[in-house]
Amino acid sequence: MELRQLKYFCKTAELLSFSEAAKALYITQSTLSQQIKQLEGELDAQLFSRNNHGVTLTEIGMELLPYAKATLDKADSCIEHIRDVQNLMTGTLNIGVTYTFSPTLNETLLEFMKRYPNVKLNIYNKTMEELMSMLEKRDIDIVLSFKPTQKYDRIESHILFDNHLDVVVNEKHELASCRSIDLAKLQQYKIALPGKGLQARNQFDIIIANKGYEFNCPIELNEVNILLKMVSGSNLVTILSEATIYGTPGLVAIPIDAPGTQMEGCVHVLKDSYRKCSAVKFVKLLCESDSIREKAFNWLHSS
Repeated sequence: MELRQLKYFCKTAELLSFSEAAKALYITQSTLSQQIKQLEGELDAQLFSRNNHGVTLTEIGMELLPYAKATLDKADSCIEHIRDVQNLMTGTLNIGVTYTFSPTLNETLLEFMKRYPNVKLNIYNKTMEELMSMLEKRDIDIVLSFKPTQKYDRIESHILFDNHLDVVVNEKHELASCRSIDLAKLQQYKIALPGKGLQARNQFDIIIANKGYEFNCPIELNEVNILLKMVSGSNLVTILSEATIYGTPGLVAIPIDAPGTQMEGCVHVLKDSYRKCSAVKFVKLLCESDSIREKAFNWLHSS
């Protein structure tokens, strides 16, 4: 049994299509079929059921899948560990970042590239659900986001810094001088909401659920930078985490006087996976940056 065969098996099990799996693996369909047949021959068992309606996993295939994934994960971790032991600090670091978290990264990205020029950074801006799926597939190494509203069984979430959900206005807005604002008062203003699926929106929807509030929301956007520009140049208010407005002049964050506004900054990793040296160094730089001004907690100290 070869790692290559397990890789081919897992990709086919994911896509349930030999042609699509071959395309994703950059090999011919005949090569893929041959390797799967060799694996089935070695196991003396059929892994896929093939018919005119498509491809499905057999019972034995379903049993093999989690073991195959675990084996590939351990093999990848072994390679990453050896590279770090050799102190090469080369290769690639794949980071997933939610839209509302990404404004905090600019300073850290520039500093990391300056210190570690041989490490290529790939940054993926997506929703929490998309990033967690990518992490489970090992398409990315870590996810940086605010604390998720749901639990992921295969993923560990470690709090890096404290944060909270705020009302955001421009500095000339009549609310700018308020020390806090309750949800009832917020009904008096036009709100530009972050789009559904963004973490700030998810948290806000949880806070207001079944409370009977009627907010005036003429627009929703899933692009945070545009949202901030709109608020900067108008009388609109928005709802975002405090950290999101870092580095954007002319904006003020006002705490919401309601329970459930905590939005801790977190790093998410696969359980029992090897932590790349480059990932640890990146998170350490993030926690030392002006945008965070907080020290990392357990994840850095346990690495």
